[in-house]
Amino acid sequence: MAYKMKRQKSIVSALSTFFFKNLFPEKKIKISLAEWSLHKSIQSGEISNMDFPRIARTQFDIGAVEYVSVLFETKASVEDTGYLLRLKKECEKYHIKSNLIMVDDEGNMGDTDLVKRNTAVTNHFKWVKAAGFLGCHSIRVNAAGEGSPEEVQNAVIDGLSKLCDFASQYKINVIVENHGGNSSNPDWLIPVIKKVNKRNCGLLPDFGNFENEDRYQAVEKMMPYSKGVSAKSFDFDSLGNESVIDYRKMLNIVKKSGYKSYIGIEFEGERLTEYEGIKATLKLINDSLN
Repeated sequence: MAYKMKRQKSIVSALSTFFFKNLFPEKKIKISLAEWSLHKSIQSGEISNMDFPRIARTQFDIGAVEYVSVLFETKASVEDTGYLLRLKKECEKYHIKSNLIMVDDEGNMGDTDLVKRNTAVTNHFKWVKAAGFLGCHSIRVNAAGEGSPEEVQNAVIDGLSKLCDFASQYKINVIVENHGGNSSNPDWLIPVIKKVNKRNCGLLPDFGNFENEDRYQAVEKMMPYSKGVSAKSFDFDSLGNESVIDYRKMLNIVKKSGYKSYIGIEFEGERLTEYEGIKATLKLINDSLN
């Protein structure tokens, strides 16, 4: 009798899984929303970081979010367990996955002054802990510093290595974005990741943050080391294409790399409202990948 009941439960479970997958099939692509897309609304006080999960789901039906450290209510919020718990509950309420935290203004990971660099590393610890608490897979850091390219590169290798060692305790990745200066040159940045040589160290290529580089070639070089992708957008033509970036070409590079994780929408335009820009970017990504 016990065996028969167990078998019946297994059949019911299998049928439930079958119908669930057919009624709610998994999307071929996974899209997240970078909080910077709404930074004007947040910085003006119209909405807050606590509203972000709700807005991602109710306004755009996006199920994953990427926080920005400077958009938290206060700098102390990240160490406030009560605040983080409320934020986590908001995510649960709206079925939102917390994907990563983009960390800024905590010191330069490539500061050539050892004391300042170590302080910058330590300043990131609280964001690692918060990322772990919220269920994120990564924090994003910047490879900034003053000095010759070689000096800054060596400093970044040291800073990243120390931060990665700490982050590994919380099963958090430390990923670097091409965010201006040396970091926008993949031939400078990729050797940093190789020399750090840690499983939880990687890249976050941003489609828009390149200066003199061929953006498509640069992203192609970065993709093998990427643990995230930032789909930057600025404006759109009458056909819905991004005005600066060939999204179909860029997303084809992402697909060909074998990347399977989230693509984060990061709208930074001026002509469209933040909400219009996010929707236009979302549509373009879906049209380009499907």
